Amino acid sequence: LVRAVGDGIEAQASLSAYRDRRERGTDFTGSRQRGVDASLRLVGKGATHWSALAYVQDRRFESQFASVNADRSAASLTLDQRIPARGYGARVEVQPSIGSVDVRAGAEWRRVSGETDEDFRFIGGAPTRKREAGGRNITAGLFAAASWSGGGWSLAAEGRADHWSMEQGRLLERDVAGNVLTNSRFDDRSGWEGSGRVALGRRLSETLSLRAAAYRGWRLPTLNELYRPFRAGADATAANAGLDPEGLRGIEAGIDWTPARRMKLAGTVYANRLEGAIANVSLGAGPGVFPGVGFVAAGGTYRQRQNVEAIVSRGLEIDATWVRGPWRAALSYALTDARIDAGGAAAALDGKRPAQVARHSGSASLGWERDRLAFDATARLTGRQYEDDNNDRRLPAALTFDGVARVMLTGRLSVEARAENLFDRKIIATIGGDGTRERALPRTVWVGLRIR
Repeated sequence: LVRAVGDGIEAQASLSAYRDRRERGTDFTGSRQRGVDASLRLVGKGATHWSALAYVQDRRFESQFASVNADRSAASLTLDQRIPARGYGARVEVQPSIGSVDVRAGAEWRRVSGETDEDFRFIGGAPTRKREAGGRNITAGLFAAASWSGGGWSLAAEGRADHWSMEQGRLLERDVAGNVLTNSRFDDRSGWEGSGRVALGRRLSETLSLRAAAYRGWRLPTLNELYRPFRAGADATAANAGLDPEGLRGIEAGIDWTPARRMKLAGTVYANRLEGAIANVSLGAGPGVFPGVGFVAAGGTYRQRQNVEAIVSRGLEIDATWVRGPWRAALSYALTDARIDAGGAAAALDGKRPAQVARHSGSASLGWERDRLAFDATARLTGRQYEDDNNDRRLPAALTFDGVARVMLTGRLSVEARAENLFDRKIIATIGGDGTRERALPRTVWVGLRIR
């Protein structure tokens, strides 16, 4: 809902909700999600533009995990999770007019809390232990940005300072009789992080321009990484309440070329170093009982989220677009050369590729639209990658084709048909420690109505 509430002031209110329920192909592998978001924004459109935003988010995720026997004839429940989470935030921004320089400045506050409530260590179909873990993360920051352009040059700079805190971290494990097995309270932690970016651009001609940028960023560990364990097939990964924030430093340079009025080519090279990168580090193999996850079956791998020294990534990205009449086309390609720099408990990972990061990827799409009809077709290529941190399980390359067709029935009503993996290619999404392979989405078709 958008409405004027005063001279040059506009109010924007939003309320949205969703529900999702699905199963993953065997008994005891269902998952359910629901969410509600609400926000209110005030926007000032006078001589000095400003905005003030407040929002709330509520989420609940429920998921079950199963162990499948050797001949895949039966499944048994191994983990039942219920994960509620809540988020709150506020942001204020002003955009004063200072000559030919565009300026933005403001402040932001965010708070997220959540927990995982689990039943695990099932015997005879019934849980024998329960686990509760969770906490909250809070960030508050000030930011400012300025940009200028003239004489074929453009310059932009932005900076931000954030104070972060991880609070009320806890882990409680008990048996069904109520006997406490683990009762840990993790120390509150806090600190400061800075981030920023400087970018420079130069237009050499009407069709050719160059650009370069240097930047620093950071990321606070998520509540999932800090407190929620998870399973993928026979493998189990424990959370780690002692994780530190990640920090990113990088540079990039690029070129934009427009050889024709409706054609554009862009290329970018970059080099990044992600310090303190959070990775799933292998620490043991089943069968056995491991801290933070419980029982891991034979053939399964026990991992824990840990900060490794760094992930170093260099790469190239190329994009091309073309439009002519009702036709449009796009091409993209990415080369990602990423390696782990690690020591200590993760020393075995040094020099290896991060899990599930393909060296080569790309896409090509072709679309047509006129009057009430529209068609789009897309081919996506994902190169070979590794499923695990030790680079023992290689996922093969995958080429898939998707398509969309839309027909406008009226000015406000349209029908849409959408297909993913149109030719039903067998795509391997994961390989378990016991060699079990899990397929990605087979050919899937949606037909729906859209009302505006």
